[in-house]
Parts: sequence; C-alpha cells; structure tokens
Amino acid sequence: MKLYSSSQLIRTAIGAAVGAAVLSTVAVFFLTSSKAHVVVPPQQSITSESLMPVDTGPRKYDTDEQENINIYQAVNEGVVNVSTEVLGYNWFLEPVPQSGGTGSGSIIDKRGYVLTNHHVVANAVKVYITLYDGTQYVGHIVGQDLENDLAVLKFDPKGHELTVVPLGESSDLKVGQKVLAIGNPFALNRTMTQGIVSALGRPLRSDTGFILHKLIQTDAAINPGNSGGPLLDSQGKMIGINTMIYSPSGGSVGIGFAVPVDTARRIIPDLIKYGKVIRGWIDITPVQLFPQLVRYAHLPVTQGVLISKVTPGSLAEKAGLKGGNPNQAVRYGNDILYLGGDIIIAINDQKVATLADLYSALESTKPGQVVQVTVERNGEKKTLSVTLDQRPNKSQWESS
Repeated sequence: MKLYSSSQLIRTAIGAAVGAAVLSTVAVFFLTSSKAHVVVPPQQSITSESLMPVDTGPRKYDTDEQENINIYQAVNEGVVNVSTEVLGYNWFLEPVPQSGGTGSGSIIDKRGYVLTNHHVVANAVKVYITLYDGTQYVGHIVGQDLENDLAVLKFDPKGHELTVVPLGESSDLKVGQKVLAIGNPFALNRTMTQGIVSALGRPLRSDTGFILHKLIQTDAAINPGNSGGPLLDSQGKMIGINTMIYSPSGGSVGIGFAVPVDTARRIIPDLIKYGKVIRGWIDITPVQLFPQLVRYAHLPVTQGVLISKVTPGSLAEKAGLKGGNPNQAVRYGNDILYLGGDIIIAINDQKVATLADLYSALESTKPGQVVQVTVERNGEKKTLSVTLDQRPNKSQWESS
C-alpha cells in the first residue's frame, strides 16, 4: 500500500474540487448547447424605433385568398378518388385482375352518383370510390359516353352524408376569368390549383378517335390523376370536367382542357336512364374516303364520307340520299364497298371529312330531328333535309 502525506492529500482535494468545477461548467455548456444554439447580441440601447408591433389577432386574408378558402371548404369533400381493376393475362394466358387507372370524380347527387371521365374507368371490371375521409366504396358504371369522354358512376353511401359539387353553366364563360381545379394529381388527394380560362371552344381528338368539341382551355395546373375532377368558377360551381393536358413531359405546362359542364348537363339524364346517350343517326353504311379509293373511283373530292348503302325504308332513303351501285362493288380488305353513292361533305354547315367528323356533327342531335346534309353527287353539290333515326348500339361497319 502506498502512503500519502497530509499536504499531498490537501493538494489532491483542491485539484479534485477545481476539476469538478471545470467539468460541471463544461457539462452545463454542452447540455445547454444540445437544446439550442444561443447567440447573445452585443449590449445596445433599446429605443422605440427598434420595437416592432406584433399582430396577435386572427390572421387576415385578402379577398381572393378568402374566396379560394371558402370554395375549397365548401366543395372539396365532394371530390372523390376513382380507382379501377381491369383484367390482364399472366404467363399462362389466364385472366387475372390488375390495377387499372386512377382519377378523380365529383359527387353530383346525394344518392351516390359520381361524374368522371370515361377514360378513367375504361375497361374496368371493378370500380372503387374513395371519399375525403378515406372511406372506400365499391361502385359501378351507370353509363358512359366515349364521344364526350364522360361517365356516371354510382355507389351506395350507406347513410353517409355526402357533399355535392353544384353544377354551374359554361355558356357564359369569358377568357380571363378565374377558375379553380380540384383533384387527385399523382394520388395527392383533393389538391386545389388556380388559373384562368385561357381559351374557349377548343376542338381536340381523344384517344378513342372522337373529336371533343367546345373544350375549355385553362392554365390551372392539371396533372395525371386530375382527370374527371371539377373545374370550378369563383362561386364554387362546376363549369367543366378536367379531361386532358398538352404536355411534352407528362406534367402540367399550363395547357389543360376540360369538357364544358353544359355538355355534361345535356347527357347525364340519358346516361342515368339508358346507360348511354340517345342520339340521332343517318341510317346508312358510311365509308371514309382514302387515297386508294379516290384514285380508283376517280372521285371529285378527296375528303368526305361515301354512302355505300342506304338502309331500305329508312328516313335517309325517304330524304333522297343515294347509296352505291351493287354492280360497282369493290373489295377492300374484308369489306365490300359499293361505289357511285353520294359523298357527305357537310352536315348543318359543319365540314365532314372523316367518320369522326360525321359522328361529331350528329353528337348533340336526337332522333326525329331534321338536319341539312350536303352531298357531292355526280360532280354537283346538293343539300337535303334529312330526318334522323336513332343511332344503333353497334353498326356493321364498326370494328368489333
């Protein structure tokens, strides 16, 4: 055992005390530093000019901000997420369910009717509708319309109190007025963006080949997932259904398009009642002109719709439309075409160059309505008044 003198013990005790004091100071410094970095400003005199008043009252918003807030609070719970299942095939060519598309929709009736885009639910075998609170319901397609890219869905709310997005009007829209879009871009639920009406009356061809007419163009940010969601005016009323964007990147570049709500108003009753839109039709077998046919038959026009056949006893026949001659039959692929018939070039002064144009010209018509059909016949133009039949579900010239 090692012995220590009393003086060594005293020096040791004093050293220990000093060390403890230093360590405690360091410990306090680091504990304080771990909580926050404190900067002590140099001492200076405080004057009345250096004091800033702090508003502790309710936060104030400008008129435009408050309007946006009110609209969002009023209608956002009426915007739903729509997701689907479609059938795919595995390596053994067996049908298996797969995740389909997703998009947005607007509740338009407290009974559970939802308005969305046709392309959101195309080929769906199951439809799921998710509300603002995460509640998910199994829905079904009530009716759909390819020609306007719209569909009506239905789900049973089971007593859930639903928020309805009110339908406005699109006939009196002006370029420059404020619009708001609410939807689920990239699965970010009920996102709201703001913009203006950039242009009106835009015609665009959809993926199904139909021309969508009178589209509303807007610079409000619309992205994948916004499809089917509402475009709102400054009163919180739906003026359009967001349907597509122009984008080289796949994201918003400020050029989006919406189907006008007046179109939706017109077709929703038919979709709910019949599952489709009841439209007028000219009871003929049409053939879109193509270069080989024009050259072979020495036709006087290069664009239009040739009438291969007119249905016997139809309103089209009674109106005087002429079909082709069976003695001038030609085969094109699997089809037999009769040459020599009228070539439709306009309906109600709307140019008809393709089959899509023919459908578009008759899109807003009803059976029994009379239209003016301009045809090319033997090198001359003739205009005939034709009473429309009802368009069939599927015509013989349409691919299966």
